[in-house]
Amino acid sequence: MLGMMGILLSDRRGQAPRVQEILTEYGDLILCRSGVHDPAKSRGLITLTLEAAESEIGDLAAELTDVSGVEVSVARFSADSQW
Repeated sequence: MLGMMGILLSDRRGQAPRVQEILTEYGDLILCRSGVHDPAKSRGLITLTLEAAESEIGDLAAELTDVSGVEVSVARFSADSQW
């Protein structure tokens, strides 16, 4: 399946090391990664383009949301979408 994931970090400096560890674990699923931060508010936003099984995307999202203060949103394309 093809999908996109948004990861919002409320405390970028505090959360980034653990988030990076998780993203490294799931690196084979990630086709593209982009990130922006707001230094005035210490927050950050990471966007991912993923190609993986539904369960793998769910596992990644679950691990990320286990990090305190991290929010995750996932958009999925239909199963029959061609890539």
